[in-house]
Amino acid sequence: MTNLHAGTIQTVRVLQRDGSRWLLDLDGIDLYMNASEAPEELTEGDSVEVFLFMNRRGELAASMQLPKTTMGTYGWARVLRVDDKEGAYVDIGASFEVLVNKADLPRVRKLWPKIDDELYMTLRTDPAGTLFGRLATEERVLEVIGTAEKWRMNDNLTARPYRLLPVGSFLLSIPDNYRIFVHESEMAAEPRLGEELAVRIIDVQEDGTLNGSLLPRKQERLDDDAEMILGYLQETGGKMPFTDKSNPDEISEMFNLSKGAFKRALGRLMKESKIEQRDGWTFLKD
Repeated sequence: MTNLHAGTIQTVRVLQRDGSRWLLDLDGIDLYMNASEAPEELTEGDSVEVFLFMNRRGELAASMQLPKTTMGTYGWARVLRVDDKEGAYVDIGASFEVLVNKADLPRVRKLWPKIDDELYMTLRTDPAGTLFGRLATEERVLEVIGTAEKWRMNDNLTARPYRLLPVGSFLLSIPDNYRIFVHESEMAAEPRLGEELAVRIIDVQEDGTLNGSLLPRKQERLDDDAEMILGYLQETGGKMPFTDKSNPDEISEMFNLSKGAFKRALGRLMKESKIEQRDGWTFLKD
């Protein structure tokens, strides 16, 4: 019975107040709910919906704070904290956190979600009835995806990765649940699981699924010289003692660029608000 009901929403009848708890009836079974989990206007005889979970004493308990995600339903859960040994703790809209086990997260640590990323998931229980998060399977995602139209080509959509593979990443758009595949050649770096991204749509398939890119449009991309200077700044702590006023020989020796090419690259980076120059130095902007 415990494993059957934990993680679900059930309708119960309120029997009576017992100190700091309410006694509830679920089809002839007595349940307790802390008064803090119920509104002040709750009264005996009310019929209400509650979320069932195992409390810290290992007892089946109830809450009128209904989560966004339950056993058998799926939704986005915000990451509250990450523990290297345990996994990611997420907010499902209940009065307690739920753990997504380390074993369910990517093997590569840098691809784990960070705080405020969101995971598309449902709930599961262990043999003792304790609730855990379970990431959505591909089979489940295919049941909930939306169907995109051809006019979505070249759109920029907000989406989050739900599945990471060596060949690319699968994402769901927010809020339409369009399924988007981004090939590894269309990304500068592999995204984190659950990271919010801006995805440019580059193809619409016959089944309404999408192909996307995480790279900027060609006209928005920095040229090779600007990219090299940007990379140099990132490697040197975000600053360098070179500006568009620097000596041509020093520029040539350090960057193998003419002063004209160097100035053009700096101008592009300043136009893109990526750098600024002060007191004979160039700095990366936040």
